Formats: sequence, structure tokens, C-alpha cells
Amino acid sequence: MHPSTVTQTPLRHAFTVDVEDYYQVSAFAKSVPFADWDTFPSRVVENTRRVMELLARHSVQGTFFILGWVAERHPELVREIQSAGHEIGCHSYAHQIVYELSPEEFRADLRRGRDILAEITGQPIVSYRAPSFSITDRSLWALDILAEEGFTIDASIYPIRHDRYGIPRADLLPHRIQTEAGVLWEFPGTCCSWGRFKLPVGGGGYLRLFPRWVTEAGLRSIEHRRRRAFGVYVHPWELDPEQPRLPAKMLTRVRHYRNLHTTEQRLERLLERFQFTTVSEVLADTAIASVPVYSTKDLYRG
Repeated sequence: MHPSTVTQTPLRHAFTVDVEDYYQVSAFAKSVPFADWDTFPSRVVENTRRVMELLARHSVQGTFFILGWVAERHPELVREIQSAGHEIGCHSYAHQIVYELSPEEFRADLRRGRDILAEITGQPIVSYRAPSFSITDRSLWALDILAEEGFTIDASIYPIRHDRYGIPRADLLPHRIQTEAGVLWEFPGTCCSWGRFKLPVGGGGYLRLFPRWVTEAGLRSIEHRRRRAFGVYVHPWELDPEQPRLPAKMLTRVRHYRNLHTTEQRLERLLERFQFTTVSEVLADTAIASVPVYSTKDLYRG
């Protein structure tokens, strides 16, 4: 058989959801302090169910990184997510930026969020995503703590330069990190690259702000030209154009509110064009022999 006629096995990609409410976003932290969260009308249950219905229409199971604060108040939602076959991960307890915490504060928040989820699901919680991808050069110590606390998968590092997060030199592919407590898988935020230029195309604000063709072309490039898996992420509030408007700077308002009415349609198109599954399943598909291993002492420096 001629090589050009060989059909390649379709890649599976990770569909992830950061389960948090509209007023818990880091950019609103100054105008909506943690102590006031209970005073805001919650929309997270309805919006998360909307994401679940979207995935069910396409027979997709994904990874839901759930805020401990949300799980504590809506345990029935966590059970619904679990019953639908989705993977449960931890998104912290109080959605605090990691690099603004001390290691002791981070560990306490991590344990609280993890333990709430473990009690509800009856399963160990081994996957984590930091609020706002806030494991950066300032908080690499968090990777050691994750491993010490029994986590085996992290999805907190975005290999770009951003005003709130990112490690630009980070590996674009899923890789492993050797910590003093063991090896941790890292599933980085998705970027397509042309030389030194990197464009984030993995979801969230990028999905809403970029023209649809840019997102789809970028993801097709990763799948077909690079032959590697990618991850898409979304927040339930991104499917809710009717959510209350909160006071914020112009940049935050643009990032948060622009094109909310298009999110579901854009996700629908991606679910029609690509195959998705959980983070764990994507990593299980990965040929481990070809995966680089970094250490937390010289992370991404070779």
C-alpha cells in the first residue's frame, strides 16, 4: 500500500470545563471579594448543565475542574457531572491566584477543595488546574506541593506571555515534571506556533474574541500539521449572555463579556469537527517514551 493511502488514527483531544460562577473570576476579585460571594445570585448550576447537555449531544466525556466552594454548596451538581461519565478535577477551593499565596496557604486551599470533591464523589482527585493558569515562574513551588498531595496531572501552565499568567518558554506538548515527591504530568494550555510566534487557541476568551476561522485553522494545524493533541477549555458562565454585569475596567469587560452569545455555537462546531475526551484519556494515548521530563529546579531550561 502506498504511504499516502494509509489512514492515520484520528487524534483525541481534551475537552475541559472550569466550573466556577460568573462573579468568581479573578479579574473581578477587587470588586467582588471572596467574603461577598454568597450575596450574589448563583447561575453556575444552570450554566454547567448547559455545558453537559452540549457534550451529551455529541457523546463526549470531558474533564471538569470544579471549584471547591461551588462543590460545597452544590454537591448534587458534582454528582450529576460524575454520573454523566466526566472526569472530576480540582480547580482550588476559593479561586485565589497561586502566585499571590504562600506555599502554606496554597496547600491549605488545595486540600480543602480536593477533600470536598473526594467526599462527594467517593473517588481520589488527582487532576488540578490553577485559577487563571496561575502557576508561573513565581509559583513553580506549587508543582512540588501538588505531587506531595497525591496529584498526578496538572493543567495550569500556559506557554505564552500574558499580563496575568504564562511561562513563554514552556513546552507546548504534554510532558512530565520530576518533582521531589514524584512525577507529575503537565497538560499545557493550547497554542499553535509558527517559529517563535505562538497563538493561544484553546478556548475561553480566545475562543470568543478571535474570529471563528482563526480558532479552527489553528486547531486543524495542530492536529494535522503537528500531529499532536490539544485541549479546549470553557467556563460555564461563557454560555450565559444574560449574566449580571459587574463593575470592571474596560479590558476586563471586553475579555469577559464579548461574544458570550456565540460561545455555544462555536463549541458545537468544534465538537462536530474534532474528537474529544478527558485529559486522562488523552495522556493515556500519549507515547510516554517520547515525552520529555523536566525538573522543577530547571523547568523548561533543558
